[in-house]
Amino acid sequence: MSDPELEKAKAEIKRLRDEINYHNYRYYVLDEPEISDQEYDRLLRRLVELESKYPELITPDSPSQRVGATPQPSFSEVRHRVPMLSLENAFSEEELSEFITRAKKGLKDPPDLNFLAEPKIDGLAVELVYENGVLVTASTRGDGFVGENVTPNIKTILSVPMRLIPLRDAPPIPEILEVRGEVYMEKEDFKRLNKERERQGLPLFANPRNAAAGSVRQLDPKVTAKRRLNIFCYGVGTILPNAFSEQYELMLALQSWGIRVNRPLMRLCKDLSEIREYLRELESKREGLPYEIDGAVIKVNQLEYQGRLGQKTRSPRWAIAYKFKATQATTQILKIDVQVGRTGALTPVAHLRPVEVGGVVVKRATLHNQEEIQRKDIRIGDTVIVERAGDVIPEVVKVVESKRTGREIPFQMPTHCPVCGTKVEKKEGEVILRCPNPQCPAQSRQSLKHFVSRGAMNIEGLGQKLLDQMVEKGLVKDPADLYTLKEEDLLQLDRMGSKLAQNILSAIRKSKNTTLSKFLFSLGIRYVGEHTAQILASRYKSLEELMDATEEELMAIEGIGPQVAESIVSFFSQDTNRELIKRLLDSGVNLETQTYAQATEVSQKTFVLTGSLRSMTREEAKRLIQEKGGMVGSSVSKNTDYLVVGEAPGSKLQKARELGVKVLTEEEFLKLMGR
Repeated sequence: MSDPELEKAKAEIKRLRDEINYHNYRYYVLDEPEISDQEYDRLLRRLVELESKYPELITPDSPSQRVGATPQPSFSEVRHRVPMLSLENAFSEEELSEFITRAKKGLKDPPDLNFLAEPKIDGLAVELVYENGVLVTASTRGDGFVGENVTPNIKTILSVPMRLIPLRDAPPIPEILEVRGEVYMEKEDFKRLNKERERQGLPLFANPRNAAAGSVRQLDPKVTAKRRLNIFCYGVGTILPNAFSEQYELMLALQSWGIRVNRPLMRLCKDLSEIREYLRELESKREGLPYEIDGAVIKVNQLEYQGRLGQKTRSPRWAIAYKFKATQATTQILKIDVQVGRTGALTPVAHLRPVEVGGVVVKRATLHNQEEIQRKDIRIGDTVIVERAGDVIPEVVKVVESKRTGREIPFQMPTHCPVCGTKVEKKEGEVILRCPNPQCPAQSRQSLKHFVSRGAMNIEGLGQKLLDQMVEKGLVKDPADLYTLKEEDLLQLDRMGSKLAQNILSAIRKSKNTTLSKFLFSLGIRYVGEHTAQILASRYKSLEELMDATEEELMAIEGIGPQVAESIVSFFSQDTNRELIKRLLDSGVNLETQTYAQATEVSQKTFVLTGSLRSMTREEAKRLIQEKGGMVGSSVSKNTDYLVVGEAPGSKLQKARELGVKVLTEEEFLKLMGR
């Protein structure tokens, strides 16, 4: 191959990439395509043809590289340079007015203060990091400080530019640009996806947001690519250099660089009156939009004022989310059945005549318990008003009594478990009926789901459908069976290939090394959540010691009451549970020894974290505390021993001072931990 041929190919490849990127911008950002789909496909085919012939000319930001990454065994962590905070909610105009008043007061009522209003897209928050105009990393919001690296999946979204290309007269592209946006799925694409999943016998997604989130978190980018996702960007984290003074100006700049923003529905408002008018207009358009929104976001427009207002622990003081009222619809209850949960709780569920509520077809709604059914006088055959509470969970609001015909049938909860037939029980002071049979198949399935969850044994790749298949095919009856699985067992499952099977087996093996607190939580002992499991693990140096503990000994531990103590003793007194634990340990589950050095200062002490630590993520700090025998709390109280303060601490610091809780800087914390 001669150099002139290579140079000619290089020049044509550059021209094709520039053309394709330009037409992507016209189509996805401006919604003003200049060429037909067929002409676009011709350009892309020619680019792929040339890159196949000259693979040394392929670059990561080429439009041909959106799909093609191999499946990942798991997602790595990405730490956000600037935390991705959540927003405080306003559910009434009064709360919105209070936000405006607080902003004015905090800024000493400047005359030029104005606000940027835009729709609150109901999707998955992500961060796109561009370096010198090239997309290098994409991550989920996660806990606001650390997210998951989903770069290969985000690259499959055609409206996400892999390289920024400024329009004429656009501001210079920053060296570092961290863009925040919301990945979403349009209503029609959601319906199409669920229709296809129903045809294949797969579980349906509850709503477009869940579908978008589930699609982004696929280990195989090729699956994500088929889901027809989209994005609207709404702000930035880090921008270097930053030549902007207003949020709105920044949004226009993002658009000029090829980033998709919701410019048609953005509006600058100077006061509460204009914000109210905007909200009324937006809500009137809500049902006609091709995507779901659940409200609007109102931000102080001036970036200098945003900086002066600052932030609280988890939310900025310069922005608020105004939530629209839950969408309601009228339908009929066709029947009521009862589901059995992990702890044996029986929950009545109404099967409805399918009805569209806020762009989602609702077929079922929770009825909570028998007392709730009686309070609302809900009967089979009733016409009812349903809403998606928080625009997510369908719930029956009330009965339309004027529609009653006299043929409606009152509902009574069963006296025996609908799955295993065991007589149900109701403890004094509780409203929930429970199946007391620990071998109930329904409880077993939910227990497996809990066992593999992130806070427990954290086995990546084992979702409910895979677990259900394993149970149905007799491969797994309880958690211990997971550790006996072989590749040939997994290959019996639907849509299971050798590579995926190996990844799952690798994740199962990886889970064998865990801590006592995570193991205790994974067992699903009633009333033993993550925090209680930490308390127990910090008090007992071995599982055997805990299994032999009496109720009196347990109740002597701060944070363990009689109800929890009784549940723990009851769990460990059952032969089936002891046998399960033995099988888990025999299969190689190793409870890592926790260090109890500096026992007087760390062991059995409760730590609370606030702000962002420079030396480690919040999860790493929690792990370190637990390894040293300490416990991690979520809020400051009189029982808190230490508050660890990082950058940008919130209200916890003030509360700690008021209660006399010892405050540690990051350096003091590391010294205490022996780092």
